[in-house]
Amino acid sequence: MKVLKFGGTSVANAQNIKLVMSIVMNQSLNQQLIVVVSAFSKVTDMLQLASQKAAAGDENYKTILAEIEKNHLEVLRELIPVQNQSGLLSQIKRIINHLETLLDGCYLLGELSARTSDTILSFGELLSSFIISEGMQQIIPNSGYKDSRELIKTNADFGKATVNFEVTNKQINLFFESNEKQVVVMPGFIAASLDGINTTLGRGGSDYTAAILAGALDVQELEIWTDVNGMFTANPKIVKQAKPIAFISYQEAMELSHFGAKVLYPPTIQPVLRKNIPILIKNTFEPEAEGTYISNQFITTSNPVKGITHIDKITLITLEGSGMIGVSGSSKRLFEVLSHHKINVIFITQASSEHSICIGILNSDAAVAEDAINAAFEVEIIQNKVNPCIVEQNLCIIAIVGENMKNHQGLSGRMFSTLGKNNVNIRAIAQGASERNISAVINERDVKKALNSLHENFFEENTKQLNLFVMGVGNVGEKFIEQIQHQKKFLKEKLKINLRVIALSNSRKMYFDEDGISLKDWQFALETGEPCNQEQFITQVKELNLRNSIFVDITANESVSKTYEQYLKHNIAVVTCNKIACASEYDNYKKLKKLSRQFNAPFLFETNVGAGLPIIDTVKNLVASGDKVNKIQAVLSGSLNFIFNNFDENNTFHDVVKEAGVQGFTEPDPKIDLSGIDVARKILILIRESGYKMEIDEITNESFMPAECLDTTNNEAFFKSLQTHAAHFESIYKEALIKESRLKYVAQFEDGKANVGLRFIPKDHPFYNLEGKDNIVLFFTNRYVHQPLLIKGAGAGAAVTASGIFADVIRIGNI
Repeated sequence: MKVLKFGGTSVANAQNIKLVMSIVMNQSLNQQLIVVVSAFSKVTDMLQLASQKAAAGDENYKTILAEIEKNHLEVLRELIPVQNQSGLLSQIKRIINHLETLLDGCYLLGELSARTSDTILSFGELLSSFIISEGMQQIIPNSGYKDSRELIKTNADFGKATVNFEVTNKQINLFFESNEKQVVVMPGFIAASLDGINTTLGRGGSDYTAAILAGALDVQELEIWTDVNGMFTANPKIVKQAKPIAFISYQEAMELSHFGAKVLYPPTIQPVLRKNIPILIKNTFEPEAEGTYISNQFITTSNPVKGITHIDKITLITLEGSGMIGVSGSSKRLFEVLSHHKINVIFITQASSEHSICIGILNSDAAVAEDAINAAFEVEIIQNKVNPCIVEQNLCIIAIVGENMKNHQGLSGRMFSTLGKNNVNIRAIAQGASERNISAVINERDVKKALNSLHENFFEENTKQLNLFVMGVGNVGEKFIEQIQHQKKFLKEKLKINLRVIALSNSRKMYFDEDGISLKDWQFALETGEPCNQEQFITQVKELNLRNSIFVDITANESVSKTYEQYLKHNIAVVTCNKIACASEYDNYKKLKKLSRQFNAPFLFETNVGAGLPIIDTVKNLVASGDKVNKIQAVLSGSLNFIFNNFDENNTFHDVVKEAGVQGFTEPDPKIDLSGIDVARKILILIRESGYKMEIDEITNESFMPAECLDTTNNEAFFKSLQTHAAHFESIYKEALIKESRLKYVAQFEDGKANVGLRFIPKDHPFYNLEGKDNIVLFFTNRYVHQPLLIKGAGAGAAVTASGIFADVIRIGNI
């Protein structure tokens, strides 16, 4: 014999019930079955709401009742042939009329007792089991119905009654000894007191009903049929990468179900555990899926953690004070008062100093608990021996669970390190002596991030998911996205980094997709987005609160650079090619670096100098290894180098600058490059990264541009001024020819002073043969005295800049 239980989603409608009937029919060919069913999906919630509205004098309870009646009649009509419907429809209406009488009574009396509530809630299972039993008889003639209330007996603790197993087991065995039906359909969740009053077994109690029957009859197996493929390594609605658990022990399953794994009602395991009856959790909608097998057998695997789970809507109450130290009975008094008010304690931890006790309870019990505890310790509070209890709400308990965790060192360190890296603040910690679970209380808003980061660490072969929020999708941004798309598979397979672009924004539109934007048609997706709003963009990034979040700034916008602080403070890494932040006031630069360390949020800006060249990284390594930078000489503008390498007697200065813009070497406003401010920012960043304090206005900028050119207000006027002053630029070029030199825009730092300007470079200088858009940097340090450390390569262009940004993102993935 087997017991099969089908949950609310499995019996939500006629179509689903037909699947249930097919499963039952196939299994009934070889053995007797007991089929326990829940109320139709959402019906128990509707009954509860209707009863509350009725007691509150709200006539809308009648609308809810009408909807309940309509749903059940529709299902019956679809399951039962027309010629057999008449009597059954009348029976449904009689049940509904009885329910209506009870609700009318609540409305007239203006109250809802726990006893009445149990009776009203029982109608969900009574209706569903009646309809399903009648439907079952259409395909399995040798099937019948039995009211669970006649077999399962409890005390009169309405709402969550305690089963009297001595009487219940006797009643169950007496009935099934004489039962000749191949299939017996029974309602779950409901029972009756010894004097015949309706009681319920707690929300989710249909599982418990099935387990009570299975334990009493010592059946071969208990099957729980639901809408998922078993118990998962985490809640699949929150953790998309969660996987079904094939085998799990009773103890592990109890821990997971206690900590919120809603596939299984926590008390379910007890009746079958005593008899070593295995539980199989299956998916009604994918019956061929393996499911989860729960037994007393412990399966050893390489991963000691079986699952990660959580309980939400938790309140943390802390009782503390010097008057508790060394005083026996403080804990007893605390838990007695909670027990007296029927408040379930979910989480307990106590400081070894005995100075404080911390408990976790449901939010709904918080107000009662606070008043009761303060009343119980009123004398000590008045004497300042104990403080009034501290109440913290909007919290959540997360736990990692595994039978074999006790045999592995470092799991708690691994758990807390993962949470710490993602800036998840831990309010309290508990670990039982069995070492079967490690629990922590965290802020409710961090649950998704915490579960996903822990699951990634323990279950995803060390694959790290990076969630990117990209602002700026111009030339460089397009190349960056293109590179991600091209390398995505390689990164996942070789480096165990899974890149997802969650948001994109340009100056007009922004688009978010929490599951990741498809990079094949990202332009279309962006155009369908909402109007760009920088503050709203930041708000959405914060609200998503995803693990390993990275804000990628591919703009040259000053206002965007001022938002970095907000990201870093929320543990969101910043990768940027925008030089403005790091070249702003020294105090702001230092503050951003400090925030990065404080909130464990990387702040990387390799592309600020030299596009994709490893210049800043090299400086960091020199300083970190104890070397000191004494002097820097550099050509740091790929755009200016391109311009002066191509400016000759055949190409006017105006035409070359135009071409540099077309090829994407200059900023959208070319004055930023030609004024020298861009080079000044770059050398300033290198000076600061070398360990020196300097402001931008301390750098001497020797401009070669006429003031009239720099004073223009738009690109059209600027290019016109270049033509007007063509003779000026030609004279500079001719002077270089006379001196047998080349024109290079050079930045230099030495003896605490820095300058940038156009220089005539002789043939014997390392900068002379610098071609195209290349950059070159010479570092003179304590170790590199006579022969400087030289870095040379392409220093401009969308592709190389994008690759530098990409490299910074990968650096974060490897941290």
